[in-house]
Amino acid sequence: MKVGMYYNNSDVRVEEMEKPKIGKGEFLMKTMACGICGSDVLEWYRLAKAPRVLGHEAAGEVVKLGEGVTGVKKGDRVFVSHHVPCDECTFCLNDHHTACETLHSTNFFPGGFSEFIRIPGINVKKGTYMLPENVTYGEGAMIEPLACVVRGQRIAGLKPDRTLLVIGSGVAGLLHVKLAKSRGVKRIIATDINDYRLGKAKEFGADKVIDGKEDVPVKVKQFNGGLFADCVILCTGAVPAMKQALASVERGGTILFFAVPEPGKDVMIPIVEYWKNEIKMATSYGAAPGDLEESLKLISEGKVKVRDMITHLLPLSRIQEGFDLVTKAKDSLKVIIEPNE
Repeated sequence: MKVGMYYNNSDVRVEEMEKPKIGKGEFLMKTMACGICGSDVLEWYRLAKAPRVLGHEAAGEVVKLGEGVTGVKKGDRVFVSHHVPCDECTFCLNDHHTACETLHSTNFFPGGFSEFIRIPGINVKKGTYMLPENVTYGEGAMIEPLACVVRGQRIAGLKPDRTLLVIGSGVAGLLHVKLAKSRGVKRIIATDINDYRLGKAKEFGADKVIDGKEDVPVKVKQFNGGLFADCVILCTGAVPAMKQALASVERGGTILFFAVPEPGKDVMIPIVEYWKNEIKMATSYGAAPGDLEESLKLISEGKVKVRDMITHLLPLSRIQEGFDLVTKAKDSLKVIIEPNE
């Protein structure tokens, strides 16, 4: 079978690999769509394990069942989560599923940018979700990104009567805008340094967009009646953006670090000021089963529309073009690879 083998952002090769053999309790999925995540192009995060087949936002068709598999059948249309928690450890029992050791050690093989994927038994049992007929494979590949956003806003404690500032209007930031809008959040402000993405943020529900090259805290106060934002969600790892986030949160507010700078790029936190003003800082990583279930429901019921975020559907033969689009982050949003087209 053909796979997209990642060496670095500018070197993703279509190579041949043996089709995975499945064992007891496993199934083989024919990959119909897999999104390129922003994390796939973070070289500081990916190069240490290269070369490898990336891709974790995968949806496809069940084509072969191993002995003892129940709950799915050949021909089913599914989304499969690459990481699944144990649901038994202290972290899972305290709703910190994405801190679970099992979650961090599980994955399907070899990755979503391949014609076929072997789904291990634990992922079959805990990470397989049926796609309703009204959900396309492309939309199925958006379940995981939206689930991460669902989890992030829950951790941030975002409420409808609050003012939300989203810093960075890439795919994650725009999903935060869409989800907040669907939940009736009072005032949504979005930033970016790219005019195309600012336009999309406005189109998708932001009440105000701000060029990230401007004085963001000042602009937020001007728009928000002299107040900063109650909730700030950082969706870019750029250090200047992180500084803007720290300076744009209102007293009693919350900053959610949905994205982080690369290791070694540190920013000073005005901890005394935060202490006096009861400003909270939170982090969010990945998605748990409940987040994925909610995400699938939001998409299938049309409460959060994701089809209009898919700007490119590319065959595996053009995977390098897809990585170039995501790396340059100019006139594209979600880029999805279709390995069997």
